[in-house]
Amino acid sequence: MKKIVLLLLWPVCLAHAQQVAPLSVEKIMRDQKWIGVSPSNYRWSEDSKTLFFNWNPESKEKDELYKVSTGNLKPQKSDEKVMEKALSPGYTYNNDASMALAEKGGDIYLYTLKSGKEQRLTYTTDRESNAKFLTNGNIAYQQGDNLFALNLKTSETEQLTNFTRGKKPGKAERAKSTDQNTWLKNDQEQLFDIIKKRNKQNAERKDRPGKDEKGIDPIYTEDKFLTGLELSPDGKYVSYRLMVPSAGGQGTIVPNYVTSSGYTEDMNTRAKVGEPSSLSENYIYDRSRDTVYKFNTGQIPGIKDLPDYVKDYPKQLEERRKKNEDRNVSLSNPNWNESGTMAFVVAESRDNKDLWILKLDAATGNLSLIDRQRDEAWISGPGIGASNMGWINDNQIYYQSEASGYSHLYTANVANGQKKQLTSGKWEVQELQLSKDKKTFYITANKDHPGITHFYKLSVNGGELQQVTTMKGGNVVTLSPDEQWIAISYSYMNQPWELYVQQNKPGAKAVKVTNSTTAEFNSYKWRTPDLVSFKNRYGADVNARVYPAANPHPNHPAVVFVHGAGYLQNVHYWWSQYSREYMFNNMLADNGYTVIDIDYTASSGYGRDHRTGIYRHMGGKDLTDQVDGVKMLVEKYGVDPKHVGLYGGSYGGFITLMALFTEQEVFKSGAALRSVTDWAHYNHGYTSNILNEPTTDSLAYKKSSPIYFADGLKGNLLMCHGMVDVNVHFQDIVRLSQRLIELKKDNWELAVYPVEDHGFVEPSSWTDEYKRIFKLFETTLKQ
Repeated sequence: MKKIVLLLLWPVCLAHAQQVAPLSVEKIMRDQKWIGVSPSNYRWSEDSKTLFFNWNPESKEKDELYKVSTGNLKPQKSDEKVMEKALSPGYTYNNDASMALAEKGGDIYLYTLKSGKEQRLTYTTDRESNAKFLTNGNIAYQQGDNLFALNLKTSETEQLTNFTRGKKPGKAERAKSTDQNTWLKNDQEQLFDIIKKRNKQNAERKDRPGKDEKGIDPIYTEDKFLTGLELSPDGKYVSYRLMVPSAGGQGTIVPNYVTSSGYTEDMNTRAKVGEPSSLSENYIYDRSRDTVYKFNTGQIPGIKDLPDYVKDYPKQLEERRKKNEDRNVSLSNPNWNESGTMAFVVAESRDNKDLWILKLDAATGNLSLIDRQRDEAWISGPGIGASNMGWINDNQIYYQSEASGYSHLYTANVANGQKKQLTSGKWEVQELQLSKDKKTFYITANKDHPGITHFYKLSVNGGELQQVTTMKGGNVVTLSPDEQWIAISYSYMNQPWELYVQQNKPGAKAVKVTNSTTAEFNSYKWRTPDLVSFKNRYGADVNARVYPAANPHPNHPAVVFVHGAGYLQNVHYWWSQYSREYMFNNMLADNGYTVIDIDYTASSGYGRDHRTGIYRHMGGKDLTDQVDGVKMLVEKYGVDPKHVGLYGGSYGGFITLMALFTEQEVFKSGAALRSVTDWAHYNHGYTSNILNEPTTDSLAYKKSSPIYFADGLKGNLLMCHGMVDVNVHFQDIVRLSQRLIELKKDNWELAVYPVEDHGFVEPSSWTDEYKRIFKLFETTLKQ
């Protein structure tokens, strides 16, 4: 009997052994389908009855198309043709929503919604786009570089603009052309009777009363690039933008060594920060007066204001004051109200310090102030900018601003200038959508906690927020066209994203639709990290995730994981975008390490002061937050301060370098992955916001770039970098390596990955990289 019992229990014990098998780098870093593939790319049908999404519950090579209906939430496979027929083609409606326009295959279609009739309006080899209804009932659209109007009653098409590439012929050129053409014309008429006959007929036709054969005068764009064509609703004004090519700018080259041709192939990539960039010129064409004139940007309040940082450069300050030049600005397209009586534009200064919302007088190009947002660091934050503004009615607009220190929702009456703040508090409006009837705002915000998002409703007149979602974690909502349903992509700290469907009203129940994780993933008890808060040395609250070691190693070691930047958050209640690192942190905790992951200064979700805390000094407060986090671990988690390491990628790699170069007494070892080593070699859009430009604010670059602090290296440094990284170029790590060689440092090593870009894709590369990181910590923090 005992033998039988043992035979019966043996498979059960084996299964249990498999269930508690320890994590390994090889397991974590393999193809991530082993976790399960979460649903994605949600699209509601036009009638709001069906939700389509991509999913791969069977771990096939590619995701497949699935659908559920509001009446049956069991996922079923679908196909592209069914979905295309059900989806909205992206309608643009007329004022009473009786008709709609859509673009399909580069042509314009008209839909009469009551009858369901579809009418094709264009059928050309050129692409027609940006179709809209005018206030007179006609339709306007863009073809190539020009605008056209179609009269629905007469079916006549009128060309509204005549933009022509090249320069306007000069007087001498026109005279020479006229003499030559006149001679040829006369000679043709003398030689050929048919030419003489047709010329006579054409002359008679032009003399007939009631016919206007006048053409449209060309508007020459010279060598500039035409963009931003916008027609006013009454068809009277055309606004446009001419992009002036940059002079003297230089791109960069990234060599690709592992190629199918066998030859090294160069990839042309981005320019470096501070390189000359293209400028824009904004114009209005008054069709009734056949006149072109510029937007009067010189009228913008504060257009000559200088940023505070130039006070650190007295010579530069004096020179700029003498020049007294207007700052360069970028203007948005005019945003017209429904009746076409008013428009606003958004101006953003090229030095990143100002954003203006301006009322446009289209007849003159004059601009008057509605709202000015000024930040001596840089203008940013969720929802800030032209793409998140619009009209509530013919007089009121809505927009977001960090005027209170957090990004909140405001309205302004363009007619009388009155402004109103609709939301307030130490939290952010992160996403915003106006309902179709323009009575309600739909808002995604982190009101409850910086690491929890919920979906809310708010009257356009303000009042109390109505919370629609209830699940604690991350709630990413896709609203149905009729606004009666929401698809929720939801996750928790230790649970990847799943699909839920719910009615769009407070108190409604969210119904889970998908189960995506595999049995293998579920067999491990993934940690719910401790979400803690500590005061940094400046008195600010800093949030962190802590993974306590269940059985600490005798050395009580700790590892700091530093997330990337670009305005990012990782201390939250939803599944991390750093899923591999989350699992690696679990593995480190299994192996006796206490791990901390900090939303350091400049992380997203915490308002303006936190966002801009690294202005002119990257590697300042963002680094000292890591040091202060280690101090908290020593005090509250029993960590030995002599056995602390850190690792991170991109901005996290940069922080790792700065930590080992400048905080040598705190960090014994570190792994810096795809790291920025010198900010003067990174891109313009990101870097110039935070550090200005190297030629105007060299002090900021010298304080913020690890390459200038490399002599401070004492601990053990591992650097890993992809050789075809088109974001942080391989040149960055090569330059730092040469600096370390010249400094005679020998406690570092560089691992290169010949086929990897900034974000690794090959499991073999991930595995090799993290085996090296684990080996670094095992050999330096446990000895």
